[in-house]
Amino acid sequence: MSENFDVIVLGGGPGGYVAAIRAAQLGLKAAVVERENLGGICLNWGCIPTKALLRSSEINHLLHNLKEFGFAADNIRFDLPAVVKRSRAVAKQLSSGVTHLLKKNKIPVFMGTGKLAGKNTVKVGDKTLTAPHIILATGARARQLPGLESDGKLIWAYREAMVPPALPKSLLVIGSGAIGIEFASFYRNMGAEVTVVEVLDRILNVEDAEISAFAHKAFEKQGIKIITSAKVTGATKGADNVTVTIEAKGATQKITVDRVISAAGIVGNVEDLGLEGTGVKVDRTHVLIDEFCRTGEPGVYAIGDIAGPPWLAHKASHEGVVCIEKIAGLHPHPIDWTNIPGCTYCRPQVASVGLTEARAKEEGHQVRVGRFPFIGNGKAIAMGEPEGMVKVVFDATTGALLGAHMIGAEVTEMIQGYAIARTLETTEAELIATVFPHPTVSETMHEAVLDAYGRVIHF
Repeated sequence: MSENFDVIVLGGGPGGYVAAIRAAQLGLKAAVVERENLGGICLNWGCIPTKALLRSSEINHLLHNLKEFGFAADNIRFDLPAVVKRSRAVAKQLSSGVTHLLKKNKIPVFMGTGKLAGKNTVKVGDKTLTAPHIILATGARARQLPGLESDGKLIWAYREAMVPPALPKSLLVIGSGAIGIEFASFYRNMGAEVTVVEVLDRILNVEDAEISAFAHKAFEKQGIKIITSAKVTGATKGADNVTVTIEAKGATQKITVDRVISAAGIVGNVEDLGLEGTGVKVDRTHVLIDEFCRTGEPGVYAIGDIAGPPWLAHKASHEGVVCIEKIAGLHPHPIDWTNIPGCTYCRPQVASVGLTEARAKEEGHQVRVGRFPFIGNGKAIAMGEPEGMVKVVFDATTGALLGAHMIGAEVTEMIQGYAIARTLETTEAELIATVFPHPTVSETMHEAVLDAYGRVIHF
């Protein structure tokens, strides 16, 4: 016996469950197939539990810097198992919330591994599901480096790094993307000695070069050791530590640390999906799609991490909505991936949307660039957060906002202002005419725009 649907979604993460709910809203009969936990990596082992950990680490940092705010406290300490327990509880609460949302929208969930089994057909164990539209939303997993595979004890991937049984006194993080830098920030704020190794010539490589350089200095000031243009070529495990060999700029050094966190990218979950013999094309473990998430196989779509960068939960959700609306015969705007903001929740935070200055020039734009430092902002100073800056890039001819790049306290909340501006195709004229409330850190966004046009007031 087979069960028939309009849409089958393989994967119940932030792309899959959102696509299914949007389908139900539009009157389509949808089903979700999930092999592990609803909410996917994001809710269970990614975005959400890491933010809970980072919040605890920020509190730890503040408690050790109370004197600046006129307070004194003795014998400050933390309970790491309780910190981890809170993080896991937050993840569980939100994953349960997804279960509720799917039930509310009358969307059945089939637990197990789904696989394409012919046109319009998915097999889940001994069940056969059919639908004219099948969405691949199976996500991705941590890339395992040869010789540095996670073992659950001395070498960790992101899952192990989120549930440490004890705080390592020292650790080495391989990779300086968002995942690596967030873990480096968490463990440094909790008191560990942290070294970051990056194979490229700068950290946070997807960010604008100025923001990357600013972050590098800020992290080093906190005591994080950063080695760029370097790679780990070997690891020797001891009883309770690891000695790694690092090659950098023609020199070799050995560092012994309690633990290693491997954060060297992710790999799309494209295996065992039954893609063989279909028109679905895979490039470097990611499924190729068009601006409406269609693959090369009619009736098969892909969204989220399996469909390539940027590897962000909100990108997956947006793709899911656009994909479903196209299936339903609506006329959604084609996806513009440059309008998807990126956020890194380290200290200080990093956020951006659109083109970097270098990319804008590569694409042939004549640019106008504006900058404003947090030290010129009253609210940032009052908060004790004067470390940061905002940078904006405009097309010098049209005034179009090409990109915005931020580092500092709460910039992950502020970047959405620029994301809206880009979506609305706003120019400098509208941004300059916008009234920003005072005192807020968001005023730095206004001042950066003013600076691009020679009108900055407070710096």
